[in-house]
Amino acid sequence: MRRNFLALIAILVCLNLNAQLTPENNSGYDYHVLFSPLFYTYNGNAYRSANGEPGPEYWQNKANYRIEAALNEATNEVTATVVLDYKNNSPQNLQYLWLQLDQNLFNDTSRGHAKMPATGRSRYGDANSAFKGGFRFQSVTLINGQKETPANYLISDTRMQVRLDKPLEAKRGELKLKMTYTFTIPQYGADRTGILSTQNGDIFAVAQWYPRMCVFDDIRGWNTDPYLGASEFYLEYGDFDVSITAPSGMIVVGSGELQNPKETLTPQQFERYNRAKESDKTVVIRGKEDITNKKAQPQKTSLTWNFRISNSRDFAWAASKAFIWDAAKMNFPDGKKGLAMSVYPVEASGKNAWGRSTEYTKASIESCSERWFPYPYYSAVNVAGNVAGMEYPGIVFCGAKANGAGLWGVTNHEFGHTWFPMIVGSNERRYGWMDEGFNTFINGIATADFNNGEYTGRKRDAHQIGYMFGPQSESIFNTPDAMKERNIGNLLYYKPAYALDLLRNHIVGQDRFDYAFKKYIRDWAYKHPSPWDFFRSMENSVGEDLAWFWKGMFTNSYALDQVLKGVEYVNGNPQEGALITIENAGQMAMPVIIEYTTVSGKTGRKTLPVEIWQNNQSWTFRVGTQEPLSKVVIDPDHVFPDVDDTNNTWVK
Repeated sequence: MRRNFLALIAILVCLNLNAQLTPENNSGYDYHVLFSPLFYTYNGNAYRSANGEPGPEYWQNKANYRIEAALNEATNEVTATVVLDYKNNSPQNLQYLWLQLDQNLFNDTSRGHAKMPATGRSRYGDANSAFKGGFRFQSVTLINGQKETPANYLISDTRMQVRLDKPLEAKRGELKLKMTYTFTIPQYGADRTGILSTQNGDIFAVAQWYPRMCVFDDIRGWNTDPYLGASEFYLEYGDFDVSITAPSGMIVVGSGELQNPKETLTPQQFERYNRAKESDKTVVIRGKEDITNKKAQPQKTSLTWNFRISNSRDFAWAASKAFIWDAAKMNFPDGKKGLAMSVYPVEASGKNAWGRSTEYTKASIESCSERWFPYPYYSAVNVAGNVAGMEYPGIVFCGAKANGAGLWGVTNHEFGHTWFPMIVGSNERRYGWMDEGFNTFINGIATADFNNGEYTGRKRDAHQIGYMFGPQSESIFNTPDAMKERNIGNLLYYKPAYALDLLRNHIVGQDRFDYAFKKYIRDWAYKHPSPWDFFRSMENSVGEDLAWFWKGMFTNSYALDQVLKGVEYVNGNPQEGALITIENAGQMAMPVIIEYTTVSGKTGRKTLPVEIWQNNQSWTFRVGTQEPLSKVVIDPDHVFPDVDDTNNTWVK
């Protein structure tokens, strides 16, 4: 009897599983896939808590850099010596270290160069280029007190492994690694570094210019993904002390605060520089008339500029004789002050162009500081060059030809990256959407804040952005290197930003969203969150299971198709109310907004939660009308990304 009972149970379970896995009515929607409780593949632990916060034993390593560099403008070469002070806070002994050598991308033998299209254009490089870039090391040594010993190292494409004779001790081990090298700055370096020729001299925008520590974390151990061009960076935090020697007459700007302005600026520039620190209006420190005036330049052959920045994940810089330089004070909600600056050539000046750059820089940073998290550095400098747009801590590179709304947009975007990934240090090389998408989202809010919405454009119709969810799309969970280049703008920038906007304004509401988003930033400031940490953090703070949303928008490439199937009346009598039937025909699900109009012209709305789709592919609901309906519309304001709105309307 027991055997027969167990057999019956097994049959019923199989039948139930089969029913779960077979969509009803062949609509294409399987609610068990979307609402399965098996979204998270691991439980919280001591390093990363189940509620999305860093765990009580969370750790990360630290990398401090002291760099002395010199620029040769005749040969476009940088010569540098780096002393890296690395601390192992992990619970493991480290037998070796890995460093990133991103300049090696710009050699015609690199893996990234081999990935360039043979014909056509890529923003990351040219397959036909014979440029011999990359690091040329003179020495790599380990420092122990006053003693230096040659390091045992191996270079593999854009990575360097340093093999240690003695393991670096867990939780307390420290070492110093010294590297001396040169490299030639590429004319166009993957739209992240480069040289722009102007009438008054070249503008050098220099980034990915020193060996940078790979991150060792509790998720993957050493993160050694090669630099191929599309995917960006994943970096450890530390303190930087950087000195750059350049020909006299050049203005040098960099990440962090200038430590020796009195030694590098003329008396007039120094006075203007200090005046700008107290001015909400833009102050010109070096005007266009000073560029060619020898009397307005320091009377030396070269100058050394010293910059320092703390708790930073990177350092970049720029130098040119062609720079106009202006600045203004920034005001932060914690009462601290900062200095917004811009450097640009004469060709880019003008009230509708770079003459407003410092105004834009100040406004963008002040908005994000007020709304999300205080700006952590003293200075912020916008550099005009041949890099269309690229971000680094305290400094960004933007296209010299940008003006008006375009210059506001790129300035706002690049400085928005201060929050993602400079403060919240996600892995850009794997999850580009966690910085580009989140940043694009906060950019929209900062744009609405700026100057009474001066550059706020018309909101896009969600029904007209089907390209985000069409058959050519891919999951945004792919790494940027594993996406079609034509999809990168959509998948890294626009789609995740749209998703967060939808979540904020139409699913959980602004109050709950903003509270949760700010808590996520605060919890993971200067740390390394994973996508799952973000998902858990938001869910715990807003108090909702949002797995259906993450699946539909982030981890998969689902499409939404809400269908209005028909209208009937209770007992066939319009005076007893109307019965409206809708269907979810795509694999994505969203709440439903219905607008109905009666024959006399009265209108009403009904909002249904996403939970109606937890165990249904179609749903019938009642509205309490007392006369016939003339029209019913799903999503009348075009809030949700319905890929086919031809089936959203019923007309009598």
